[in-house]
Amino acid sequence: MFPIRDHNPSNRTPFVTWGLIILNVAIFFGYYPERAGSEVLLSAFFADWALVPAEVLAGQDMHTVLTSMFLHGGWMHLIGNMLFLWIFGDNMEDLLGHLGFLAFYLVSGLGAAAGQILADTGSTIPMVGASGAIAGVMGGYLLFFPRARIDVLVIIFILIKIFTIPAWLMLGLWFGLQLVNGLSMDVAGGGVAYWAHAGGFVAGAVLVLPAWLRRGGPAFWSRWHGRPPHDEVSYVVERRRTSPIPRVRRVTTNETGGHVARGDLSRIPRSGTRRGGGGSPWRGGRG
Repeated sequence: MFPIRDHNPSNRTPFVTWGLIILNVAIFFGYYPERAGSEVLLSAFFADWALVPAEVLAGQDMHTVLTSMFLHGGWMHLIGNMLFLWIFGDNMEDLLGHLGFLAFYLVSGLGAAAGQILADTGSTIPMVGASGAIAGVMGGYLLFFPRARIDVLVIIFILIKIFTIPAWLMLGLWFGLQLVNGLSMDVAGGGVAYWAHAGGFVAGAVLVLPAWLRRGGPAFWSRWHGRPPHDEVSYVVERRRTSPIPRVRRVTTNETGGHVARGDLSRIPRSGTRRGGGGSPWRGGRG
């Protein structure tokens, strides 16, 4: 089961999200294709640019705390991470602004690195991947939009089905799996850096906690019932006479008879402020 899209459009062009995706892809193509056939060459490259916990704790190769966020170990590693960033990044950039989101992303990546280092301080296994920073994006998304709708693709043998589930279920299951796998796996043996994922997820949620509290905290959830405070979208499958491949069209909820537009994140009053024109103070879920 993995997500393919959400129903939560952003009101701001996600230039930073696009830029991070382009940068990750460009860096990958800059080193991976020519080294993919040689484990020796790839290992030598990662030795210079990947994060090695024991070396960082010894004060060596500190640059790898940052550079490791932009490296990937293979095609599926890259594609999976960029898909998650594409789905969840635009909404967090909409919420935090371009520069704020960039800082949030990088600090979440540092939190992910800290999680993996603390899990095995003596490890000499290189760690690469943007998944820790992206996990931070997912943690922030969960805090703000727990009931945003997420479409997930489920493949069971030959059965392929798309289900729509709330964000809290999809992201909660994902985080739970990182904890379970992290506790059951021998960290010293290498493999997936589950504690980096968990560390990044927690870091992301903590970093946006002040912004969530400024908007009312639990009252923000109550007011919008955990859903995005603006129009959501739906995906309509249309059969075509000229092709056996159906077309998927995105429409806003008011086009399909749903709720009306509710504005955007930048216009939501913060806790204790007035809604312009002499209105009463916003009282969260009571409004």
